Amino acid sequence: MFIIIVLFIMLVLKLADVWFFATMSWWWIIGGAGAAFAWFEVLERMLGLDKRKDHAHFEKIQKERVKRAFDKNTRR
Repeated sequence: MFIIIVLFIMLVLKLADVWFFATMSWWWIIGGAGAAFAWFEVLERMLGLDKRKDHAHFEKIQKERVKRAFDKNTRR
């Protein structure tokens, strides 16, 4: 997500003709967008990072559900 934020800021500064970004080539922004695309669509899936996040989220939900179930049973 950091890459996307940096690219957005670079794009805004380039369009506003601010400081160094006014003379910067568009290829830096296009290359950064290509790198972000490659990371999020290819490398993250190859490394399994997208599935790890999903599994961690569902494990957290499952643990909370089990805890609530045991808390209900111990109150009786």
